[in-house]
Amino acid sequence: MTQDRAEEFVDGLRQAGLRLTPQRMAICRVLAHSDAHPTAAQLYAQLRNDFPSLSLATIYSTLNTLSNLGFVYELGNAGDGQKHYDPDTAPHANLICTRCHQIRDLDDSALGSVSQRVAKRSGYQILGARLVYYGVCPACAKRRVR
Repeated sequence: MTQDRAEEFVDGLRQAGLRLTPQRMAICRVLAHSDAHPTAAQLYAQLRNDFPSLSLATIYSTLNTLSNLGFVYELGNAGDGQKHYDPDTAPHANLICTRCHQIRDLDDSALGSVSQRVAKRSGYQILGARLVYYGVCPACAKRRVR
């Protein structure tokens, strides 16, 4: 992701009427430059030293607004009891390991054509799609064999 993506997030918050505090802008920057699928607690841990006045409530509020605006997806629970967020809203699948709870992206250009076929068959204007696979990642499978 890029600086342009961070600016899109910030513009979305501005349009939603939220004040553009340094904390909110930092949340946007971290998300826009992340390939991870962070939780609110992970974002808080990453930013709290730079922003001592930052609260989890600010992070949740910002994530909720970005989700409502379609800038991030709520992935929900990855088996670790926490809600994860995906800043990559382009068509792709997510792979969630049921053992270590790591989330990975699977870029699959075929997903775009699936959405087009669904739109054509259903008459729906497709606004987005999410595909999540659950399984055991190679690292966990290897540890299990030993």
